[in-house]
Amino acid sequence: MFIPKHFEVTDMNEVRDFIRSNSFGTIITTDQGRPTATHLPLELNEIEGEYYITGHFAKANPQWKTLEEQKEVLIIYQGPHAYISSTWYEDENVSTWNYQSVHVYGTPSILDEDALKEDLKRLMHKYEGHKENGAVWENTSADTKKQINGIVGFKIKVEEVQAAYKLSQNRNEKDYKNVIDKLYEEKDPNAHKVADAMKKLR
Repeated sequence: MFIPKHFEVTDMNEVRDFIRSNSFGTIITTDQGRPTATHLPLELNEIEGEYYITGHFAKANPQWKTLEEQKEVLIIYQGPHAYISSTWYEDENVSTWNYQSVHVYGTPSILDEDALKEDLKRLMHKYEGHKENGAVWENTSADTKKQINGIVGFKIKVEEVQAAYKLSQNRNEKDYKNVIDKLYEEKDPNAHKVADAMKKLR
């Protein structure tokens, strides 16, 4: 990913928090030279100081088979994004787009059944554990648990992370504040989230 220096994020703690808050990502592999992608919940896990991303494909999705022959895969996480009008600047300039995005490169492997079960338990607890009678593994019937036979789990050992927060860091204070104010005036919830990210950043 092309990242101008003033938009680059190198703090892994910040990247980790971003991924965990925007964990519905895109996994990209190649199949006979052609790119193929699936959109999935892709969870970041830290084990003994190393990072791994885990997820699962429907077994009917042929992309999982490409993992067995890939030396490297790409995962993309996208945060909020919004159009930035040039009319929001004090001096004439060009319009642009603000966004947050993280690219992760890593080495894939297939999970065995026990590891897949543990990963599903973590995933279900993340989204259901806080609910009364939530749909966690322990509350799931034996018949429903059999559906694990219809999925293929995987993990990606993180080898490289590229993170970009393009949030008007190159603008002066007056323009920066005006962009935030104008974003809050937009009806798009994404614009409000970008404004929130900008306020947090500066």
